[in-house]
Amino acid sequence: MQGIKRKVVYVTLYEGFAILFASIGLAAMSGHGAGHSTALAAICSAIAVVWNLTYNTIFEAWESRRPERHRSVARRVAHAIGFEGGLAAILVPVFAWWLGVDLWTALWMDIALLIFFLVYTFCFNWIFDRVFGLPASVTGGDRHGAESTVTGAV
Repeated sequence: MQGIKRKVVYVTLYEGFAILFASIGLAAMSGHGAGHSTALAAICSAIAVVWNLTYNTIFEAWESRRPERHRSVARRVAHAIGFEGGLAAILVPVFAWWLGVDLWTALWMDIALLIFFLVYTFCFNWIFDRVFGLPASVTGGDRHGAESTVTGAV
């Protein structure tokens, strides 16, 4: 599976499972019920998707003005820190408001979710590639939607 179909399946599955797991974690950390935590997880998911699109658009515009035409480790680190820092700046007040906790408690909840999402993203991507095969960008296949012959073995 390649192209836009792969991206739609990816984001749908990723965010669906993210909402499920975040709901469980938020319920456990906050003491609120599953419904309250699931609504917050869905709100956070929507915010994360919009922030991802916004941040990457801004970052890529900045990046296009740089004389270096590669992504160094330093640039990747700056990207990750900027993305996660911006997302935390948005989500921490949302957690505090929705859950009725102070900003410090909300920050620790966000840090716990960040650690979880580092592991979750790694595992999800590995499993997704095993089930659906590697993208054409990795296999060298046609980037315009042709199916790859690689079975996803990593």
